[in-house]
Amino acid sequence: MSFRKVVRQSKFRHVFGQPVKTEQCYDDIRVSRVTWDSTFCAVNPSFVAIIVEASGGGAFLVLPLHKTGRIDKSYPTVCGHTGPVLDIDWCPHNDYVIASGSEDCTVMVWQIPENGLSQPLTEPVVVLEGHSKRVGIIAWHPTARNVLLSAGCDNVVLIWNVGTAEELYRLEGLHPDLIYSVSWSRDGALFCTACKDKSVRVIDPRRGTVVAEKERAHEGARPMRAIFLADGKIFTTGFSRMSERQLALWDVENLEEPMGLQELDSSNGALLPFYDPDTNVVYVCGKGDSSIRYFEITEEPPYIHFLNTFTSKEPQRGMGWMPKRGLDVSKCEIARFYKLHERKCEPIIMTVPRKSDLFQDDLYPDTAGPEAAMEAEEWVAGQTAGPVLVSLRQAYVPSKQRDLKVSRRTLLHESCPPATAIAAAGPTTPPPTPPAAPAPTRLSAPPALGTGPSGGGRLEEVLQEVAALRALVAEQGQRITRLEEQLSRLENGHV
Repeated sequence: MSFRKVVRQSKFRHVFGQPVKTEQCYDDIRVSRVTWDSTFCAVNPSFVAIIVEASGGGAFLVLPLHKTGRIDKSYPTVCGHTGPVLDIDWCPHNDYVIASGSEDCTVMVWQIPENGLSQPLTEPVVVLEGHSKRVGIIAWHPTARNVLLSAGCDNVVLIWNVGTAEELYRLEGLHPDLIYSVSWSRDGALFCTACKDKSVRVIDPRRGTVVAEKERAHEGARPMRAIFLADGKIFTTGFSRMSERQLALWDVENLEEPMGLQELDSSNGALLPFYDPDTNVVYVCGKGDSSIRYFEITEEPPYIHFLNTFTSKEPQRGMGWMPKRGLDVSKCEIARFYKLHERKCEPIIMTVPRKSDLFQDDLYPDTAGPEAAMEAEEWVAGQTAGPVLVSLRQAYVPSKQRDLKVSRRTLLHESCPPATAIAAAGPTTPPPTPPAAPAPTRLSAPPALGTGPSGGGRLEEVLQEVAALRALVAEQGQRITRLEEQLSRLENGHV
């Protein structure tokens, strides 16, 4: 046996976690004490939202990422629910829209002002009523605009068109018991659920059928969770019959036996998995634990490869997860968590150590951007599309998103550039005319080439110069790619 087989080569083997400095934390936050296995925190590149204790109803904080330090007790909250908030989720296609599910049996969708809240937000853009018991799970569709899933303690899954406030699909009778978790597939054609009856189900919502089912995925009685991976496999966390915490990987085509199964420890907190489809790394955080374990999922056995553990002193009450486009690529940051303590939120940065300051292509393949791949009506009609990918090479900056225009029980989605803007209201209901706004300042266009007396010769010169510059840029791009490949090989130990 050669030594080459002893240590598995992986660019993520040396990933390390580091909490930020104290002044970069969010302090004096009364994190919710509700007994529900939710993450209690949702993050996007603009805001961090945290479910908090509230008297006489349910509320959550929405803080701009830069508003660190002590948060005043009088800081405004989103407080329209009449019962405790159980789950929140940011819209992947608009950084200013968030959905919440509550014990008051409703789902509410909120428009957050661009600079954060200056006064309590009590009026949602739309209220979705259809559950008969509390709503514990909220999940936006990954690629279709304005499609939202909610799951309640009535064992019903509802799919909504938020733009028209209509119920698209009502999936009853598929789950005999409480639903613990829901996860969309990468293209949003299917979703998988983990249920209290110990079964994992793969469901096609448009047909209303169970595509695949694994009974007794984990033998233990405590809560389990299931998430879809990018290649269509399913990763689950749960408990063994002896109450040991387990991880498992399943092939949807053959659910008889798991592809891989690992036992972790005997703690009793539910394991919350977070998955990065770009790097195929799964981060596992236990509620009440003080550690984050991370694993790489590969094509070769044993499929689940332990990488490392980040350990701190304080137990976590919940955890937020930043989308890839919100990370600092210049520091080789591949994940950022927002760990909830009893009275504060602490960001934790996961980094791959690299000596070079160049952009690391292998760490940052094109990732899901904020543009929707299709509209809700197209998805309902049977279309399926993967996420619209963007490059992080130039530290991707999304186009500016304007406020949503709202009419009664209708969400109108406007996002720049105008080519992608749609009115998500139903085709038969014309939106109200918005109040007149001052015309935006536009840059004047330069005069067209070739319109002056000597236009022909000048145009020829400019075209030649553009062609020469394009050739130079292409040549330099190839050179940069070659140098980055050489550097990557040297850093990974390949001479």
